[in-house]
Amino acid sequence: MLSKIPYITPFQNSIYSLLKKIPRGKITTYKVMAEKLGIKAYRAVGLACKKNPYAPEIPCHRVVCSDGKLGGYSGIGGLAGKIKLLENEGVKIRKNKIENFERVLWKGLL
Repeated sequence: MLSKIPYITPFQNSIYSLLKKIPRGKITTYKVMAEKLGIKAYRAVGLACKKNPYAPEIPCHRVVCSDGKLGGYSGIGGLAGKIKLLENEGVKIRKNKIENFERVLWKGLL
């Protein structure tokens, strides 16, 4: 029987490599990730996160919109799952938006 190993594109791999660098309790944005890769394809970053077969071990839940809104999450539990994961890491959320956005924004990718 063949195992079901997902095919990961080189672009997705570059996104997943960046995701692994985001510390627990911190977030970054789709835009910051795209800029780190030298592109403006913020939505492509979001799509790569959406297709992440390794969530939450590769923490795509730590990526949010530039205005602090949560964006989406295709992992277990959907958006409620993303909220739970972030809150378990100490990130405060109010009305589907990150509280103290600048304080928890990880600048290691900038």
